[in-house]
Amino acid sequence: MTVTVHYFAMLRDATRHDRETRTTTAATPGDLYAELAQRYGFTLPVGILRVAVNNAFTSMDTRLREGDEVTFIPPVAGG
Repeated sequence: MTVTVHYFAMLRDATRHDRETRTTTAATPGDLYAELAQRYGFTLPVGILRVAVNNAFTSMDTRLREGDEVTFIPPVAGG
């Protein structure tokens, strides 16, 4: 299936992309993150990320479908 992945903060820095379209066999955002972590060397544990699918926050075990937009949001600090 093909999904669009959006990256923010340190994930964007690691991938050097704001977003990318990927062909994947991942069934869930958690599976997709594991796949991406291997490719890009992400070191953040999946448990501290927020994820949105099609602009709605959801869990890492939500089933992905063809054409979904997946956004991974790491914790950020601000002032």
